[in-house]
Amino acid sequence: MSATLNYTATTTVGDLLVRATARTPDKDAIRFPDQNRSFRQLHQAAMLRARELYGLGVRPGDHVGIFLPSCIEYLEYYFGLAYLGAVSVPMNARYREHELRYQTVNADLVHIISTTQVAEGLDFRARLHQAFPALRDAPPDQPISLPEAPRLRGITLLTDEPSAGCLRQSVSQRFAADVEDTLIDRLRRAVTLRQTALILYTSGTTSNPKGCMISHEALVRTGMGLAERYGMTDRDAFWSPLPMFHVGALFPLCAAYHAGATYIGMQHFDAGAALRLVREARPTIGYPSFALFLSDMVYHPDFRAEDMASLRLINCSMALSPEPFRELMRKSFPNAVFVGTYGMTETAGTVTTSDPADSEAERFNRLGRPFDGLSVRIAREDGTEAAPGEIGEICVKGFSIFTEYYGDPEKTAEAKRDGWFHTGDLGSLDAAGTLMFHGRAKDMLKVGGENVAALEIEMVVAQHPAVKTCQVVGKPDPRLQEVPVAFVELVPGQSVDPAALIAYCKTRIASFKVPRDVHFIAEWPMSASKIQKFKLRDMVQEMAADSCAAQ
Repeated sequence: MSATLNYTATTTVGDLLVRATARTPDKDAIRFPDQNRSFRQLHQAAMLRARELYGLGVRPGDHVGIFLPSCIEYLEYYFGLAYLGAVSVPMNARYREHELRYQTVNADLVHIISTTQVAEGLDFRARLHQAFPALRDAPPDQPISLPEAPRLRGITLLTDEPSAGCLRQSVSQRFAADVEDTLIDRLRRAVTLRQTALILYTSGTTSNPKGCMISHEALVRTGMGLAERYGMTDRDAFWSPLPMFHVGALFPLCAAYHAGATYIGMQHFDAGAALRLVREARPTIGYPSFALFLSDMVYHPDFRAEDMASLRLINCSMALSPEPFRELMRKSFPNAVFVGTYGMTETAGTVTTSDPADSEAERFNRLGRPFDGLSVRIAREDGTEAAPGEIGEICVKGFSIFTEYYGDPEKTAEAKRDGWFHTGDLGSLDAAGTLMFHGRAKDMLKVGGENVAALEIEMVVAQHPAVKTCQVVGKPDPRLQEVPVAFVELVPGQSVDPAALIAYCKTRIASFKVPRDVHFIAEWPMSASKIQKFKLRDMVQEMAADSCAAQ
């Protein structure tokens, strides 16, 4: 008797939805607090969007921007573009006008899908008019020609209200009438695995963001790896609070549809809304990824542990959290197994993750093993491979690595060398091949000649019972080159003075690692999901300049 024949049934993003529709057409594919779509309805809507875009002149390989809040329509266009063999370019809903203009030009967008909706205080139409002032004088419902974006031919708004320089949804959809479903089917079947599905832009810190070209294979196979590692089935409901323009929302969508599970989204993260959603939708898997989301939920006045009982598995890396936070999570999510992950945009999301069957000690102290088809190595500064337990740069190789940074061969060559993607992250592998993250290389401080990891200090400060979240950055110092500075968010209702926190650290870490200053903060500068440390560094510089001016 031969062994069971296992194989990887990798497919394209579009075919993933078609398969799921064929299996369970009437099952909920996507659920938002105010609406839902079955697999059949989502497929039909995606077909309509594909016909509409083709009628507007979008062809296979063309780049189309999606500038929307997270919503069901976002996925309709996302899958519609996948059916066409065109490329989705998610546009961060928080982008300002100069960022929108840069991405539109840099990505060679031929069309943008947006809305008149105001979400999270963001007026999408106004932001587009600010990015492209010539739009204000352009007639509605006509093609456009902008000197600032010569390839952009049109902007569709999800509204029936006329808008200068834009197409109303009803006008845009008229272009679908002369396009047959059979044509869209033919285009979908012609899409190849290595064809680009997405161009996702990384968050820029000191320079413009880079457009990561990610293939159908990278997205789908990463999602499949996640589904199989977590034992997902069509009985699961998968909740992600991350916005649709984030890789942490798009590749888990592939995981859910590979398994035939329902995907549960929300327009934007709000702790109270997230609690209501979990209470009502009863997800079985939560993918908040970042501890900040969970801590905001747990400290919310409406939180009740019994409402969280449906969650059997939560992705949140306990290895990067102090023990008080771990204990809080154990009590707050009594039925959930916590798993850790490591990944980034350039790797189409997750590279390593824990197995739910691993012991709690392993899941709480490491970040798991790579998916099949991916390899991880730790490189020393001289490029040689580090020994087990030795810290060096995390390098990744395999199916999920981005193809290139769009239009930037130099940065691509910097990041991809000798067949490996060099992440810029510090990590270590144990003898069993499980990964631990030790911080970004750029988050290493040089204090009087000593290398200090910001993450190490953050975890010590966060162990104080009054501390909810801590972030550490360096402050220039004339004698020591730089010294640590801590930004701290306190647990609601708790208080502690800076001197007490500094004294607390002095008993737990070496003197050169102790923060010299502590600044309390109520609201973090955020990207979609991460605290923007470069803005904290800017704040430190500004405070230092103000101090000098006052002397």
